[in-house]
Amino acid sequence: MRAEIIAVGSELLTPDRVDTNSLFLTSELNELGIRVIHKAVVGDAPEEMRSSFRHALDRAEVVVSSGGLGPTDDDRTRETVAELLGRKLKRDDALLRHIQERFRRSGREMADINVRQAMVPEGATILPNPRGTAPGLWLEQGGHIVVLLPGVPSELRAMFEEEVKPRLARLGASARLFTRHLRVAGLAESEVEQRVSPLYALYPGVETTILASPAGVELHPRAWSSDAAKAEATLDEMTKRMALALGEYLFSTRGETLEEVVGRALTENRATIAVAESCTGGMVAERLTKVPGSSAYFVGGVVCYSNELKTSFAGVPAELIESKGAVSSEVALALADGIRKATGATLGVGVTGIAGPGGGTPEKPVGLVHIGIADERGPREKAFRFMGDREHIRQRATQTALDAVRRYFLFPPPGK
Repeated sequence: MRAEIIAVGSELLTPDRVDTNSLFLTSELNELGIRVIHKAVVGDAPEEMRSSFRHALDRAEVVVSSGGLGPTDDDRTRETVAELLGRKLKRDDALLRHIQERFRRSGREMADINVRQAMVPEGATILPNPRGTAPGLWLEQGGHIVVLLPGVPSELRAMFEEEVKPRLARLGASARLFTRHLRVAGLAESEVEQRVSPLYALYPGVETTILASPAGVELHPRAWSSDAAKAEATLDEMTKRMALALGEYLFSTRGETLEEVVGRALTENRATIAVAESCTGGMVAERLTKVPGSSAYFVGGVVCYSNELKTSFAGVPAELIESKGAVSSEVALALADGIRKATGATLGVGVTGIAGPGGGTPEKPVGLVHIGIADERGPREKAFRFMGDREHIRQRATQTALDAVRRYFLFPPPGK
């Protein structure tokens, strides 16, 4: 069974608003065995909406839309779809009373325009919305299903889970999507592809997607199948072969973030960590503390942009900064060792670099980052050159710093 998702709203065609509903809907539909073949974002103009819904009905058995069910003049989804399907709109008095009661309970007076939300296409099933005033609608016609959902993400998700998902599940799709989520650090997208692409021919029933970002490379092997045991076994086998091809660069086969993997390593080794950051501005600490329970291993950290704070907060000797420069291997080592000693943490991490766009020199160009890591035996450091704009450089430096901690536990120093 095929589906198309339509996000309605002129605001989604501007840089001010991003459609996130379609990501949720795609995941949920795939789990039900419904393949999403097309997504569209359309403005509020009725002629454009009619065209999108008409083409969707030509391509898919299930059409799910979000947005355009509010009370204002630019909320035209229900009217447009009713006209396209040849259905008249009729006021549902029970629905109107529900909307009026919702306003009464909130102590607000209902505006006359809210009556529009009680207008329902003939033959439609009303999908209740206890979290808002915009009800959803379920329509069936000519072997097609059209589901109209509100655009507010919290309302849409709850309505899909409670009202739409059970109805679609009863259709009994013959196949569903099985997937794996591998994450890689330290390799470029092309290098990952080169290592794993020979496996594609061995598994013709599996489609693999590669996604690259400053946070690393992701691999998503996917298989549609009605035989769950066979699909799971195939993906398990392919994942094991990918893991062999990727080696130490693979940090998760379960979709975990690098900070989650690092947190688990710290916990398992009963270790703690502290950070001293310059060019990353606290991004390493932010990611470490994003993980629930991180207070068990994250001691704390400092953002020491100025040379003075590198000295007073992390104990970096002023004469070292003067002689070697703030962006240097020596300062990265001192940051890592200084913050470890100051906090009593098992590990200290120091990051210093030039994120740009200015400040670079031929000897120390934009994108140069030094990352240090220290334990009781002393610090170690490595220099990197990251490309991209300021934000990309900071993100890559953060990812690399976390990966250095992962590798510390993957390849323990002598004597550990």
